[in-house]
Amino acid sequence: MIYIKIIRYIINYFDFFQQKKIINFLSKRISDQIIFFDIGSHHGETIFLFKKHFNIEQFHCFEPSFENFKKLKENIIRKKLNKLCILNNLAAGNENKKSFFYQIKESSSSTIQKINFNSKYLKRKLNFLNIGSMDEFYKTETIQICRLDDYLCKNLIKQITVLKIDTEGHEKKVLEGLNDSIKKIKFIYFEHHYDDMIIKDYKFRDIHNYLSSFNFKQVYKSKMFFRKSFEYIYENQ
Repeated sequence: MIYIKIIRYIINYFDFFQQKKIINFLSKRISDQIIFFDIGSHHGETIFLFKKHFNIEQFHCFEPSFENFKKLKENIIRKKLNKLCILNNLAAGNENKKSFFYQIKESSSSTIQKINFNSKYLKRKLNFLNIGSMDEFYKTETIQICRLDDYLCKNLIKQITVLKIDTEGHEKKVLEGLNDSIKKIKFIYFEHHYDDMIIKDYKFRDIHNYLSSFNFKQVYKSKMFFRKSFEYIYENQ
């Protein structure tokens, strides 16, 4: 466990520079108070980063993992952001339903999507994390999924400045759950994995085509350190 924390610390260190580029990019385009939707909040890393650099009206945070959500809630209370953050122990998707969830030992990789146990990338990751067996790598739990269009309607939300999605292979289903409510969003900021560890039923071009059909344009792309992953920002035209 200590070894994994060290690895996480190293990755977070390099991610800091990645995130700094994203902050610099968005700060040139956003000056007003913003409503931020954080889909896949983990322990609140993105929340704290954006709170530091932007004038936040409200955060809406979605984290389906019970373990991650507990840590998220503790961190929000510790940083006294209770009034600014609406915390939802939910996943976002294209259906309102219960689902299985893979809680990964390296918790930021936890996912709703099925794991490809034959993946060479996964085997390298296990070696890198010094994990000897699948039983040690993950456990399953049941979580609740909601559609974002229903959530927006229920909470009378008319606009979203930034929608951030980090759901380890579930991104397209999150977008599909918006329906026409996607038109309420100015920027969509998401991570896409090109490795084969997670079983997905779509490719990046499917997300690109879906967003393009709603008049979103790709305005930012950057490769993440140590991973076969890129971060993208699309802007509503």
